[in-house]
Amino acid sequence: MRLIRLIITVTIILLASNVKAQNIQKWKIEDVVNYFSKKNDSVYVVNFWGTFCMPCIHEIPYLQSISNKYKTQKVKLLLVSLDLPNYYPDKIASFAAKNSIYADIVWLDESNADHFCPQIDKKWQGDMPATIFVNPKTGYKAFFEEELTPEKFEAELQKAITGTVVN
Repeated sequence: MRLIRLIITVTIILLASNVKAQNIQKWKIEDVVNYFSKKNDSVYVVNFWGTFCMPCIHEIPYLQSISNKYKTQKVKLLLVSLDLPNYYPDKIASFAAKNSIYADIVWLDESNADHFCPQIDKKWQGDMPATIFVNPKTGYKAFFEEELTPEKFEAELQKAITGTVVN
């Protein structure tokens, strides 16, 4: 009996130590735009996703790993959850922990896509995933309303970092 309790206790401790609790903030679309509009030398990658969106879930691991690869070049990845209000914050945080999502997450406190989509890009129809790359220092900005392959994501990130087209 003692051995079973010990095994359960050690398992719980190990699982708890590997999970980073997400402090998920509630943002309006203006907060998101202000985030990537700062005049500094960071490169911003803002990805709009949802826990119910399979293409979104599929791309998050490589968005994280590739962004992390370029962190010395001041790349900042922000995941903006478009989940329903009843998912905020507990279900989103639980989903993040379960799926090893360590990038910063905010929940978009907006219900009118006709209001928030055009503030990110006038062409955005509201589909997910959607990703915007912004380099305020060079003025570089590119928007994609699709699941990006790891290769396309990294190529676009390199363009954003340099502010130029990479062949």
